[in-house]
Amino acid sequence: MPSDFNQQIIDEFRANEGRVGGMFEGAPLVLLTTTGAKSGKPVTTPVMYLADGDRYIVIASNAGADNHPAWYHNLRAHPEATAEIGTETFEVKAEFVEGEERDRLYARMVAQAPGFAEYEAKTTRRIPVVALYRTAA
Repeated sequence: MPSDFNQQIIDEFRANEGRVGGMFEGAPLVLLTTTGAKSGKPVTTPVMYLADGDRYIVIASNAGADNHPAWYHNLRAHPEATAEIGTETFEVKAEFVEGEERDRLYARMVAQAPGFAEYEAKTTRRIPVVALYRTAA
């Protein structure tokens, strides 16, 4: 079950064709519906993304917490998910980006949303970068 904060963003996103206000106003958001690693139930989480060619890049920053966000663990267990961007909903498959490519994509996200630099500074963990690829319908 999403937190009240996340649920408000999800409701606003769906009511306004993918647009939200507040701290995420103007930010590219995807509603990512994953399958719970333990529960097996669908869980929807709003996540900022970076468009990169035919894929969508999401960062498992968890706002700089020392643990990965639940959606990351869910994708590790079940890499197939559903993405909502704007008014479009489609299936995706997650791939986990490592090495120089991970660093390059993280730097691009920092350029788009400088708060990600703060998240990296707050934690000793290496924040994962995940590429979401559309899958055939």
